[in-house]
Amino acid sequence: MQIITTLTELDVVIAYGVLKLRQDVFVVEQDCPYEDLDGRDIEPTTVHVVMLGEAAPDSVSDGGTRVLGTARVLDDGGEWRIGRVALVKGARGKGLSDEVMRAALRYIDEAGDTRDVVLDAQSPLTRWYGKHGFEPDGAEFLEDGIPHTPMRLTRA
Repeated sequence: MQIITTLTELDVVIAYGVLKLRQDVFVVEQDCPYEDLDGRDIEPTTVHVVMLGEAAPDSVSDGGTRVLGTARVLDDGGEWRIGRVALVKGARGKGLSDEVMRAALRYIDEAGDTRDVVLDAQSPLTRWYGKHGFEPDGAEFLEDGIPHTPMRLTRA
């Protein structure tokens, strides 16, 4: 099951699960201490794609709600931006990341405009993002010691 909504509309346990998942993946697993809570999560135009399902050993659960994956969709004015795409370890390798990305892109399609979609991919994942129509759109750069490649999905 997927939920696509603003952070303020998420159930508190699900919101906690989203934030904990991002912390577990980006800060702990990838050993990159950075400020994940950057203020953009609570902007009224920001939505969160949340994948719920069977409990994985490392997912947050209240006995029935299990956060397995997430992505954040930002309205950056001239373009859309997708970021914070993550899955719990126990949910990886099952195609769920494709479902999360398709849901994020479907949300953007349903918004009714043709602005491009951008993201900063961890460079080893550029082929995966390419499967969803993204193409490299600039020089590789380091962010928190990890090589990233700017990518763009041209929609107009």
